[in-house]
Amino acid sequence: MAFHADRMTLSRTEGADRRAVLFRESLFERAERWALGSAWALAPKRIGGLPSLARLWFDEFLAPDYALPDPNRALDQPYGLAGIVHDFTLPTLLNGYRRGLYPWAHIAPLKWWSPPQRSLLLFKDLHISNNLRRQMRQGQYTVTFDRHFEGVIAGCAGRRDGRWHLTWITPRIMRAYAEAYDAGYAHSFEVWNDAGELVAGGYGIATGAAFSAESQFTREPNASRIGMTVLNWHLAHWGYRFNDGKLIGPLWRNMGFREFPRRDYLARLAEAVRAPGKSGRWQIETDLETVSHWRPAEHPAG
Repeated sequence: MAFHADRMTLSRTEGADRRAVLFRESLFERAERWALGSAWALAPKRIGGLPSLARLWFDEFLAPDYALPDPNRALDQPYGLAGIVHDFTLPTLLNGYRRGLYPWAHIAPLKWWSPPQRSLLLFKDLHISNNLRRQMRQGQYTVTFDRHFEGVIAGCAGRRDGRWHLTWITPRIMRAYAEAYDAGYAHSFEVWNDAGELVAGGYGIATGAAFSAESQFTREPNASRIGMTVLNWHLAHWGYRFNDGKLIGPLWRNMGFREFPRRDYLARLAEAVRAPGKSGRWQIETDLETVSHWRPAEHPAG
């Protein structure tokens, strides 16, 4: 995707013009995504789910169902596949999150997912290493919220050193989450170094008092961990019930995320979406020094 233009030029471009530059995919990049996405789906540990996906796709082709699927009826193979996305308007996207669904796909069709095990961070479980605490006190970085959403989602979709460029953050996804950002439901954190460069960031969706982390990126060691820790401090401080990381991975596990059965997660989600969240554009309410001294197990609410 066209994420390689000069960042200073992009930072001066406003509104729709900036998004037109960032949310773009060349024919080569689209072909690359389809090739890598197909190879990913055909990997030995995932190829067994293709017959179920094909049946679902065929049934949907014959009789498209525009209603949101039941998350409790999601398949085990492919892991957590719940249905095909037909309506990708903002109201449907938000209702999907309220029901425990999320959209994801490297290549078409876009699908709804609800995995049997959900990765959640309960803020009392957040682990902040001593090294990260020291780094937050060194004054190298500044963290902001909702200041450069487009740059963050473009960074999340961009190429990573030493890795194949396989991304699910397509232009369609980027436009949908940018609309959610404009409506006050999607939020970003940005990490800036002392030269004023955007070196890390992440974004997610807030519905009620539930937050779902979507993606993050980093260009300097530990910068995204600093931003995520600051985000979690604020989520706890504002009364959010959890940070939903969807699927567990080494980074999430190291930070204190744990897997919860889908039934447990959905019960927690149902309570959380009925509670009030933080409305409007988010702003930082503390500094890195304060966050560096936070002991979540002792004071989980920040």
